[in-house]
Amino acid sequence: MKSVFILSLRRMAKTPLGFEPVEGSLTSSSKKREYRVTNRLQEGKRPLYAIVFNFIDPRYYNVFATVGGHRVTVYQCLEGGVIDGLQSYADEDKDESFYTLSWACNIDGAPFLVAGGISGIIRVIDTGSEKIYKNLVGHGDSVNEIRTQALKPSLVISASKDESVRLWNVHTGICILIFGGAGGHRNEVLSVDFHPSDIYRIASCGMDNTVKIWSMKEFWTYVEKSFTWTDLPSKFPTKYVQFPMVIASVHSNYVDCNRWLGDFILSKSVDNAIVLWEPKTKEQIPGEGAVDILQKYPVPECDIWFIKFSCDFHYNATAIGNREGKIYVWELQSSPPMLLARLSHMQCRSPIRQTAMSFDGSTILSCCEDGTIWRWDATAAP
Repeated sequence: MKSVFILSLRRMAKTPLGFEPVEGSLTSSSKKREYRVTNRLQEGKRPLYAIVFNFIDPRYYNVFATVGGHRVTVYQCLEGGVIDGLQSYADEDKDESFYTLSWACNIDGAPFLVAGGISGIIRVIDTGSEKIYKNLVGHGDSVNEIRTQALKPSLVISASKDESVRLWNVHTGICILIFGGAGGHRNEVLSVDFHPSDIYRIASCGMDNTVKIWSMKEFWTYVEKSFTWTDLPSKFPTKYVQFPMVIASVHSNYVDCNRWLGDFILSKSVDNAIVLWEPKTKEQIPGEGAVDILQKYPVPECDIWFIKFSCDFHYNATAIGNREGKIYVWELQSSPPMLLARLSHMQCRSPIRQTAMSFDGSTILSCCEDGTIWRWDATAAP
């Protein structure tokens, strides 16, 4: 299939755009981190749905990308609040709307960006050669989230409106596994995540109000086969995984973001909180849906769906925006929960669709419904 992308490489202003840094509103906790706004960019008029730092390659930890409308844009965070625009990719189909992206890499280490949205076609962009590397075709409807397996960053997983989750090899373009069917989701799948240390496990959630934990252990030979497959991707023996290990009913409404925290899971719905819980397998506790709720991280005015939280590399903290343009930063390694900061600015009033925390959490980015990107940087300790 021919690429429907046009690539434009452009350099943007390296100044903070004359934006005056302003202190955010902060909590009074003893361990709080103080942040201040150091930059704001107006990327366009269309909503920005995703913003992601590159944690796959240590050479590019300060590089991030955004998606909105038919564009994928790559930036670099520099000292002093500077944001340097590096690359911008525009789809020829102006009706395309990207909802998600994830950093990945080829087997030779070349950095990839993997983006998907309303068309259901996933684009694999080689940011080194500045070309489309693959088009991943298979989903029957829009793609809501893409995540990368950190232990094998040529593997990505996608969550779709077509009620399925798909595992892909971006090197060969193969769809290896499809998670769906008899025990699958019964509405749009909104979020998905790989377990950080168990390479076989994933968690997915969606509009059927459930979180499902899946295992690909018995299908792992197909994952290995996908790296050496030389025939057409369409001829690969893609397998269906129809039954999850766990079906958890933690929320009573749409579940639009889930992330593993060790063997625990962080998930959120439209209930103004992120919930930390422990899944129980049928062997541990008989019956589906058995979970232990460990604690909650309140997020006021976060009662609209498709708002996603992010964590720093070591999962010490999480940052989440709300519909009023505020950001709440919670410490994850404390009990009871500790609010590290509440960030707000009088000019940021639009819903924040996603945040991105830097490697050490010292920089927090947010992308908004009004097409803006905000940068907050931690101030030095006195």
